[in-house]
Amino acid sequence: MSSIRGIVTESRFRAAWWLPGAHLQTLFAQGFRRRRPPPLRRERLELDDGDFLDLDWTPARTGPLVVLLHGLEGSRHSHYAAGLMQSLHRRGLQVVLLNFRGCSGEPNRLTRSYHSGETADFSTLLQRLRARDPRRVLYAVGVSLGGNVLLKWLGENPVQTSVARAIAVSVPFELDKAAHRLRRGLSRAYEYYLLRKLQAKIRAKSALMPLPIRLDGLSRLNSFHRFDDAVTAPLHGFNGVDDYYRQSSCRAYLSRILTPTVILQARDDPFLSADAIPRCDELGAGVRLELSRHGGHVGFVAGRWPWRPCYWLDHRIGEILATPT
Repeated sequence: MSSIRGIVTESRFRAAWWLPGAHLQTLFAQGFRRRRPPPLRRERLELDDGDFLDLDWTPARTGPLVVLLHGLEGSRHSHYAAGLMQSLHRRGLQVVLLNFRGCSGEPNRLTRSYHSGETADFSTLLQRLRARDPRRVLYAVGVSLGGNVLLKWLGENPVQTSVARAIAVSVPFELDKAAHRLRRGLSRAYEYYLLRKLQAKIRAKSALMPLPIRLDGLSRLNSFHRFDDAVTAPLHGFNGVDDYYRQSSCRAYLSRILTPTVILQARDDPFLSADAIPRCDELGAGVRLELSRHGGHVGFVAGRWPWRPCYWLDHRIGEILATPT
Protein backbone atom coordinates (compact mmCIF):
# COMPACT_ATOMS: atom_id res chain seq x y z
CA MET A 1 0.00 0.00 0.00
CA SER A 2 1.29 3.46 -0.89
CA SER A 3 2.67 5.67 1.89
CA ILE A 4 1.25 8.75 0.14
CA ARG A 5 -1.56 10.29 2.15
CA GLY A 6 -4.59 12.32 1.19
CA ILE A 7 -5.05 16.01 1.84
CA VAL A 8 -7.20 18.22 4.07
CA THR A 9 -8.12 21.63 2.72
CA GLU A 10 -10.41 24.52 3.54
CA SER A 11 -13.71 24.57 1.66
CA ARG A 12 -14.78 27.52 -0.44
CA PHE A 13 -18.28 27.34 1.06
CA ARG A 14 -19.53 30.48 2.82
CA ALA A 15 -22.74 30.15 4.80
CA ALA A 16 -25.63 32.54 4.19
CA TRP A 17 -25.53 35.42 6.66
CA TRP A 18 -29.23 34.92 7.39
CA LEU A 19 -28.67 31.28 8.47
CA PRO A 20 -26.10 31.53 11.26
CA GLY A 21 -25.28 28.40 13.19
CA ALA A 22 -25.30 24.69 12.48
CA HIS A 23 -28.95 24.05 13.32
CA LEU A 24 -30.39 26.70 11.03
CA GLN A 25 -28.18 25.46 8.21
CA THR A 26 -29.36 21.90 8.82
CA LEU A 27 -33.05 22.62 9.26
CA PHE A 28 -33.60 25.22 6.54
CA ALA A 29 -32.72 22.88 3.69
CA GLN A 30 -34.78 20.07 5.18
CA GLY A 31 -37.80 22.19 5.95
CA PHE A 32 -38.01 24.73 3.15
CA ARG A 33 -36.36 23.33 0.07
CA ARG A 34 -38.74 22.38 -2.71
CA ARG A 35 -38.47 18.73 -3.69
CA ARG A 36 -38.68 18.67 -7.45
CA PRO A 37 -36.69 15.79 -8.89
CA PRO A 38 -36.85 15.07 -12.62
CA PRO A 39 -39.25 12.32 -13.72
CA LEU A 40 -38.09 9.10 -12.09
CA ARG A 41 -38.36 5.49 -13.21
CA ARG A 42 -38.59 2.80 -10.53
CA GLU A 43 -36.75 -0.50 -11.02
CA ARG A 44 -36.71 -3.47 -8.67
CA LEU A 45 -33.63 -5.68 -8.33
CA GLU A 46 -34.30 -9.14 -6.99
CA LEU A 47 -31.54 -10.37 -4.68
CA ASP A 48 -30.13 -13.83 -4.17
CA ASP A 49 -31.26 -13.89 -0.51
CA GLY A 50 -34.91 -13.44 -1.52
CA ASP A 51 -35.06 -9.71 -0.79
CA PHE A 52 -35.08 -6.78 -3.20
CA LEU A 53 -33.60 -3.34 -3.82
CA ASP A 54 -35.59 -0.53 -5.41
CA LEU A 55 -33.79 1.89 -7.69
CA ASP A 56 -34.96 5.32 -8.87
CA TRP A 57 -33.56 6.40 -12.23
CA THR A 58 -33.50 9.86 -13.72
CA PRO A 59 -34.06 10.08 -17.52
CA ALA A 60 -31.41 8.48 -19.67
CA ARG A 61 -28.29 10.42 -20.52
CA THR A 62 -25.13 9.50 -22.34
CA GLY A 63 -21.89 9.63 -20.43
CA PRO A 64 -21.20 8.73 -16.78
CA LEU A 65 -23.82 7.34 -14.42
CA VAL A 66 -23.96 8.65 -10.84
CA VAL A 67 -24.98 6.18 -8.12
CA LEU A 68 -26.53 8.06 -5.18
CA LEU A 69 -26.66 6.63 -1.64
CA HIS A 70 -29.06 8.36 0.77
CA GLY A 71 -28.83 8.87 4.52
CA LEU A 72 -30.62 7.30 7.48
CA GLU A 73 -34.31 6.82 6.62
CA GLY A 74 -33.78 8.79 3.42
CA SER A 75 -35.32 8.26 0.00
CA ARG A 76 -35.93 10.07 -3.27
CA HIS A 77 -38.08 12.49 -1.26
CA SER A 78 -35.13 13.68 0.85
CA HIS A 79 -34.32 17.31 0.10
CA TYR A 80 -30.71 16.59 -0.87
CA ALA A 81 -31.66 13.60 -3.07
CA ALA A 82 -34.36 15.41 -5.03
CA GLY A 83 -32.21 18.51 -5.43
CA LEU A 84 -29.08 16.66 -6.44
CA MET A 85 -30.88 14.45 -8.94
CA GLN A 86 -32.38 17.54 -10.56
CA SER A 87 -29.07 19.41 -10.57
CA LEU A 88 -27.07 16.54 -12.08
CA HIS A 89 -29.83 15.86 -14.61
CA ARG A 90 -29.55 19.45 -15.79
CA ARG A 91 -25.80 18.96 -16.15
CA GLY A 92 -26.43 16.08 -18.54
CA LEU A 93 -25.71 13.24 -16.10
CA GLN A 94 -27.96 10.29 -15.31
CA VAL A 95 -28.47 9.38 -11.65
CA VAL A 96 -29.66 6.16 -10.06
CA LEU A 97 -30.69 6.34 -6.41
CA LEU A 98 -30.19 3.15 -4.40
CA ASN A 99 -33.02 2.90 -1.89
CA PHE A 100 -31.64 0.90 1.01
CA ARG A 101 -33.76 -2.06 2.09
CA GLY A 102 -37.10 -0.89 3.45
CA CYS A 103 -36.62 2.76 2.39
CA SER A 104 -38.48 2.78 -0.92
CA GLY A 105 -41.96 3.02 0.58
CA GLU A 106 -42.47 -0.74 0.91
CA PRO A 107 -41.14 -3.02 3.68
CA ASN A 108 -38.43 -5.40 2.58
CA ARG A 109 -39.05 -9.12 2.83
CA LEU A 110 -36.47 -10.17 5.41
CA THR A 111 -36.17 -9.42 9.12
CA ARG A 112 -32.92 -7.56 8.44
CA SER A 113 -32.89 -4.22 6.66
CA TYR A 114 -29.91 -1.86 6.25
CA HIS A 115 -27.36 -0.22 8.50
CA SER A 116 -24.41 2.17 8.45
CA GLY A 117 -21.83 -0.48 7.58
CA GLU A 118 -23.85 -2.51 5.06
CA THR A 119 -21.77 -2.44 1.88
CA ALA A 120 -22.85 -5.71 0.26
CA ASP A 121 -25.99 -4.25 -1.35
CA PHE A 122 -24.02 -1.39 -2.87
CA SER A 123 -21.49 -3.90 -4.16
CA THR A 124 -24.29 -6.01 -5.68
CA LEU A 125 -25.71 -2.97 -7.45
CA LEU A 126 -22.33 -2.11 -8.92
CA GLN A 127 -21.92 -5.69 -10.18
CA ARG A 128 -25.33 -5.56 -11.86
CA LEU A 129 -24.59 -2.20 -13.47
CA ARG A 130 -21.22 -3.42 -14.69
CA ALA A 131 -22.80 -6.52 -16.19
CA ARG A 132 -25.27 -4.37 -18.14
CA ASP A 133 -22.73 -1.93 -19.53
CA PRO A 134 -19.09 -2.75 -18.73
CA ARG A 135 -17.79 0.36 -20.48
CA ARG A 136 -19.94 2.98 -18.80
CA VAL A 137 -18.14 5.24 -16.32
CA LEU A 138 -19.65 5.11 -12.83
CA TYR A 139 -19.44 7.80 -10.14
CA ALA A 140 -20.79 7.43 -6.60
CA VAL A 141 -22.15 10.02 -4.15
CA GLY A 142 -23.02 9.11 -0.56
CA VAL A 143 -24.79 11.38 1.91
CA SER A 144 -24.57 10.98 5.71
CA LEU A 145 -25.10 7.24 6.40
CA GLY A 146 -24.71 6.69 2.66
CA GLY A 147 -21.38 8.48 2.83
CA ASN A 148 -20.21 6.12 5.56
CA VAL A 149 -21.29 3.13 3.44
CA LEU A 150 -19.49 4.50 0.38
CA LEU A 151 -16.21 5.28 2.17
CA LYS A 152 -16.20 1.93 3.96
CA TRP A 153 -16.73 0.10 0.66
CA LEU A 154 -13.92 2.06 -0.98
CA GLY A 155 -11.60 1.13 1.89
CA GLU A 156 -12.66 -2.50 1.73
CA ASN A 157 -11.91 -2.52 -2.00
CA PRO A 158 -8.87 -0.28 -2.49
CA VAL A 159 -8.02 -1.56 -5.97
CA GLN A 160 -11.59 -1.62 -7.27
CA THR A 161 -12.23 -0.45 -10.82
CA SER A 162 -16.03 -0.05 -10.78
CA VAL A 163 -16.27 3.49 -9.36
CA ALA A 164 -14.11 6.07 -11.11
CA ARG A 165 -14.78 8.91 -8.65
CA ALA A 166 -16.56 9.26 -5.33
CA ILE A 167 -18.00 12.05 -3.17
CA ALA A 168 -19.14 11.72 0.44
CA VAL A 169 -21.10 14.41 2.32
CA SER A 170 -21.61 14.98 6.08
CA VAL A 171 -20.18 11.61 7.07
CA PRO A 172 -20.57 10.06 10.57
CA PHE A 173 -16.98 8.79 10.55
CA GLU A 174 -17.23 7.21 14.01
CA LEU A 175 -20.70 5.92 14.84
CA ASP A 176 -20.12 5.80 18.58
CA LYS A 177 -19.09 9.46 18.68
CA ALA A 178 -21.97 10.40 16.40
CA ALA A 179 -24.41 8.67 18.77
CA HIS A 180 -22.93 10.53 21.73
CA ARG A 181 -23.07 13.86 19.89
CA LEU A 182 -26.77 13.38 19.18
CA ARG A 183 -27.40 13.17 22.93
CA ARG A 184 -26.19 16.74 23.47
CA GLY A 185 -28.09 20.01 23.29
CA LEU A 186 -30.43 20.71 20.40
CA SER A 187 -29.05 17.71 18.53
CA ARG A 188 -31.36 15.57 20.63
CA ALA A 189 -34.21 16.82 18.44
CA TYR A 190 -32.67 15.06 15.44
CA GLU A 191 -32.20 11.90 17.48
CA TYR A 192 -35.82 12.01 18.65
CA TYR A 193 -37.12 12.50 15.11
CA LEU A 194 -35.06 9.71 13.59
CA LEU A 195 -35.73 7.24 16.40
CA ARG A 196 -39.48 7.79 16.09
CA LYS A 197 -39.24 6.94 12.39
CA LEU A 198 -37.15 3.84 13.05
CA GLN A 199 -39.45 2.63 15.82
CA ALA A 200 -42.53 3.10 13.66
CA LYS A 201 -40.89 1.12 10.87
CA ILE A 202 -40.06 -1.75 13.24
CA ARG A 203 -43.64 -1.84 14.54
CA ALA A 204 -45.04 -1.88 11.00
CA LYS A 205 -42.69 -4.67 10.00
CA SER A 206 -43.56 -6.74 13.08
CA ALA A 207 -47.15 -6.78 11.87
CA LEU A 208 -45.99 -8.53 8.69
CA MET A 209 -43.50 -11.02 10.09
CA PRO A 210 -42.09 -12.23 13.42
CA LEU A 211 -38.91 -10.40 14.39
CA PRO A 212 -36.14 -11.93 16.55
CA ILE A 213 -36.11 -8.96 18.95
CA ARG A 214 -38.20 -7.79 21.88
CA LEU A 215 -40.80 -5.19 20.99
CA ASP A 216 -42.41 -4.54 24.38
CA GLY A 217 -39.83 -1.90 25.32
CA LEU A 218 -39.36 -0.34 21.90
CA SER A 219 -40.65 3.09 22.92
CA ARG A 220 -38.09 3.20 25.75
CA LEU A 221 -35.17 2.93 23.36
CA ASN A 222 -34.68 6.68 23.48
CA SER A 223 -31.07 6.90 22.27
CA PHE A 224 -29.23 5.51 19.29
CA HIS A 225 -26.99 3.48 21.60
CA ARG A 226 -30.02 1.76 23.10
CA PHE A 227 -31.82 1.30 19.79
CA ASP A 228 -28.77 -0.03 17.98
CA ASP A 229 -27.97 -2.39 20.85
CA ALA A 230 -31.51 -3.79 21.04
CA VAL A 231 -32.52 -3.68 17.38
CA THR A 232 -29.84 -2.91 14.78
CA ALA A 233 -27.11 -5.15 16.18
CA PRO A 234 -29.15 -8.34 16.71
CA LEU A 235 -31.02 -8.00 13.41
CA HIS A 236 -27.75 -7.81 11.50
CA GLY A 237 -25.57 -10.32 13.31
CA PHE A 238 -23.48 -8.05 15.53
CA ASN A 239 -22.53 -8.84 19.10
CA GLY A 240 -24.08 -5.73 20.60
CA VAL A 241 -23.83 -2.03 19.87
CA ASP A 242 -20.08 -1.69 20.44
CA ASP A 243 -19.36 -4.46 17.94
CA TYR A 244 -21.72 -2.84 15.44
CA TYR A 245 -20.18 0.61 15.78
CA ARG A 246 -16.62 -0.74 15.64
CA GLN A 247 -17.14 -2.82 12.53
CA SER A 248 -19.31 -0.31 10.67
CA SER A 249 -17.55 3.03 11.16
CA CYS A 250 -15.71 4.13 8.05
CA ARG A 251 -12.88 6.01 9.78
CA ALA A 252 -10.71 2.91 10.09
CA TYR A 253 -11.04 2.28 6.34
CA LEU A 254 -10.10 5.73 5.05
CA SER A 255 -6.35 5.09 4.88
CA ARG A 256 -6.88 2.35 2.29
CA ILE A 257 -8.84 4.42 -0.22
CA LEU A 258 -7.05 4.93 -3.53
CA THR A 259 -10.07 5.92 -5.64
CA PRO A 260 -10.26 9.70 -6.30
CA THR A 261 -12.60 10.75 -3.50
CA VAL A 262 -13.76 14.09 -2.11
CA ILE A 263 -15.34 14.41 1.34
CA LEU A 264 -17.42 17.56 2.00
CA GLN A 265 -17.70 18.13 5.73
CA ALA A 266 -18.64 20.96 8.09
CA ARG A 267 -16.79 21.37 11.38
CA ASP A 268 -20.04 22.40 13.07
CA ASP A 269 -22.01 19.32 11.94
CA PRO A 270 -24.51 18.76 14.81
CA PHE A 271 -24.45 15.00 14.12
CA LEU A 272 -20.73 14.65 14.83
CA SER A 273 -18.17 15.86 17.34
CA ALA A 274 -15.08 17.60 16.02
CA ASP A 275 -12.72 14.89 17.30
CA ALA A 276 -14.36 12.36 14.97
CA ILE A 277 -13.22 14.24 11.86
CA PRO A 278 -10.19 12.38 10.47
CA ARG A 279 -6.70 13.85 10.28
CA CYS A 280 -4.66 14.14 7.12
CA ASP A 281 -2.49 11.15 8.07
CA GLU A 282 -5.61 8.95 8.23
CA LEU A 283 -6.60 9.58 4.62
CA GLY A 284 -5.66 7.33 1.75
CA ALA A 285 -3.84 8.58 -1.32
CA GLY A 286 -7.08 9.15 -3.21
CA VAL A 287 -8.87 11.23 -0.58
CA ARG A 288 -9.38 14.98 -0.38
CA LEU A 289 -11.23 16.23 2.71
CA GLU A 290 -12.76 19.68 2.23
CA LEU A 291 -13.64 21.21 5.58
CA SER A 292 -15.84 24.24 6.07
CA ARG A 293 -16.29 26.17 9.28
CA HIS A 294 -20.08 26.16 8.90
CA GLY A 295 -22.68 24.18 6.98
CA GLY A 296 -24.37 21.96 9.53
CA HIS A 297 -25.49 18.48 8.51
CA VAL A 298 -26.25 18.25 4.78
CA GLY A 299 -27.10 21.93 4.88
CA PHE A 300 -24.48 24.11 3.18
CA VAL A 301 -26.94 26.87 2.30
CA ALA A 302 -25.49 30.03 0.77
CA GLY A 303 -27.02 33.02 -1.00
CA ARG A 304 -27.49 36.71 -0.30
CA TRP A 305 -31.21 36.62 0.48
CA PRO A 306 -33.61 34.16 2.12
CA TRP A 307 -35.91 34.17 -0.91
CA ARG A 308 -33.02 33.15 -3.18
CA PRO A 309 -31.12 30.43 -1.31
CA CYS A 310 -28.21 28.69 -2.97
CA TYR A 311 -27.82 25.00 -2.22
CA TRP A 312 -24.07 24.86 -2.50
CA LEU A 313 -23.76 21.08 -2.36
CA ASP A 314 -25.46 20.75 -5.74
CA HIS A 315 -22.98 23.17 -7.27
CA ARG A 316 -19.89 21.68 -5.64
CA ILE A 317 -20.78 18.05 -6.41
CA GLY A 318 -21.53 18.90 -10.02
CA GLU A 319 -18.26 20.84 -10.24
CA ILE A 320 -16.25 17.91 -8.88
CA LEU A 321 -17.81 15.41 -11.24
CA ALA A 322 -17.22 17.68 -14.22
CA THR A 323 -13.51 18.11 -13.44
CA PRO A 324 -11.18 15.80 -15.39
CA THR A 325 -9.40 13.20 -13.25
